[in-house]
Amino acid sequence: MELQKLYSYLRRGIDDYHMITSGDKIAVGISGGKDSLALLYGLAGLKRFYPLPFELVAITVDVGFEGMNFKPIAELCKKLEVPYEIVTTDIKEIVFDVRKESNPCSLCSKMRKGALNNRAKELGCNKIAYAHHKDDAVETLMMSLIYEGRIHSFSPVTYLDKMDLTLIRPMIYVCESEVVGFKNKYNLPVVKSTCEADGNTKREYVKHLLADINKETGGVKNRMFTALVTDHISGFGVLKEDSHER
Repeated sequence: MELQKLYSYLRRGIDDYHMITSGDKIAVGISGGKDSLALLYGLAGLKRFYPLPFELVAITVDVGFEGMNFKPIAELCKKLEVPYEIVTTDIKEIVFDVRKESNPCSLCSKMRKGALNNRAKELGCNKIAYAHHKDDAVETLMMSLIYEGRIHSFSPVTYLDKMDLTLIRPMIYVCESEVVGFKNKYNLPVVKSTCEADGNTKREYVKHLLADINKETGGVKNRMFTALVTDHISGFGVLKEDSHER
């Protein structure tokens, strides 16, 4: 995927759901994976010509896993002229060593989000950008059906009233395969997670299940995403111009 195509996808998502307003200060959550780095790369470039002025800051929550080197990300942020913050935490110790969670992903995710939200507020941000893409939305829908018995996915825009923060997902129209291509083309400095549970989660199971279904019946994932949008599930569906956004 070329950079201009990424800009186009981001612009479409941002405009359709009114994700950015003039003067926003947006924290981009950087895990070190391809998705968050592509989002950062795209928003940093889009910032230069988007009609509404906004600021960016990149934030990584260091969970505490050994072997995680975020220096290449710091160098990328310097190149993109985006301030970079690393939040040091003891999440790994709490989740794996103290509580010894048999299913650690949920608690770890909750604590990482809390640390990210708190630092974003301290830096004066009013919005946080997550790198969830089109495939993530469909996978979340499938997970909700299989494990919770309900039709649900995350919203492109979510307001957190307790934190007075708005979560935005500008990559909502981007397919994961395109992110892979973008990562390879622009040599994004991906930092692989050293978490022992990485790759052995319910989400990974659903990802492979959907891939198998999509091979047998082409276009399944696209049709599932279309259902999310046309049925306005969890805030999907293009917002009207007079929609209220905090």
